[in-house]
Amino acid sequence: MRLKIALAALAATVAFASPAMAQTASTATAEARGTILEDLQLSQMQDLDFGTVMSSATLGTVTIDADTGNRTVTGGVVSMALDLGQRAEFGGVGTNGQTVQITLVGPANLPRVGGGVPITVSAWDLDGGAANDTFQTRLITAADGSFLVGVGATFDIAAGQQAGLYRANFDVTAVYQ
Repeated sequence: MRLKIALAALAATVAFASPAMAQTASTATAEARGTILEDLQLSQMQDLDFGTVMSSATLGTVTIDADTGNRTVTGGVVSMALDLGQRAEFGGVGTNGQTVQITLVGPANLPRVGGGVPITVSAWDLDGGAANDTFQTRLITAADGSFLVGVGATFDIAAGQQAGLYRANFDVTAVYQ
């Protein structure tokens, strides 16, 4: 009996004196996911047109409002009702709920077709933002992913500006953020 008690005491001592077994594995779960966006598309719908005006011996300006498309003339510029001009418009399509950056890069002047002194263009502007902004971040909110971008600017006409057609291209870019 003594032997049994001694063996039991020895077994209890070994059990309590043994170091605890360290945990050798652990598992955690994470999600794998990805978002696929619609192709972002931007198309020119109408050109920026300052309309038809006449110059005079006094300088002036023609401004097309980016938000409304309305034309305003100042100084010696004479407005002609036959062509009131319009803002440029670009139609876009992307994924509803996504943010896009819109960037406008306009030329500093419009050369006269056939040569001559170009006309300065200033105050390039995207609709819906602060005055004279050429960079915006917009959220696409339409269920079908469509959005519209309007562009305006100011056409600075010198005194005695030569008659003719003045034109140049400009770029509007949309990029997902």
